Amino acid sequence: MRKFALILLIPFLTLAGCGGPPPNGKMEQSKEATEQNTDGVDAEQRIKDLGIELITPKPPTANYLKAKTMGNVVYLAGTGPDRPDGTQVTGKLGSELSLEEGIEAARFAGISLLSSLKAEIGDLNRVKNIVRAKGMVNADPSFTQHSQVINGFSDLMVEVFGEKGKHARAAIGMGSLPSNISVEIEMIVELYE
Repeated sequence: MRKFALILLIPFLTLAGCGGPPPNGKMEQSKEATEQNTDGVDAEQRIKDLGIELITPKPPTANYLKAKTMGNVVYLAGTGPDRPDGTQVTGKLGSELSLEEGIEAARFAGISLLSSLKAEIGDLNRVKNIVRAKGMVNADPSFTQHSQVINGFSDLMVEVFGEKGKHARAAIGMGSLPSNISVEIEMIVELYE
């Protein structure tokens, strides 16, 4: 009777995780992968589906880091609108650039931030939440559509990450930005533990 009970118990122990480590030998990664897959969003696949090509992040132009990870939070430095060809979108919104050009610039800045984030963490499926963004718009004093400009960034985060791409944010008008870039955006990201 004991042999029979033990034979029946072995499959249940294995299913419950008592039958040894997962195939890759890393229990923590297995837990992380399970957490990530619960929302059904594959950020890496979405980027491909959207036809987005991440870029090689430019090195910092001064004494700072593009990204810094503290625990399960990544802080990303302010990033400008880097085009795929290596140039940047420059000029003031309201006098030199249209609203539509500003929205496109904010999207380019978002792609640059995703590129820096991937360089920092290796896999965008590690992202649990886009927590906060600060968008700065190089704007003529009469320009008032800062929020609409930064929507170019915010919409991209939701396209890539779904609900976990929604974030708190600020959209601020600036008298100037470095190298006359049209927008600069920084963000804070939470990772799966």
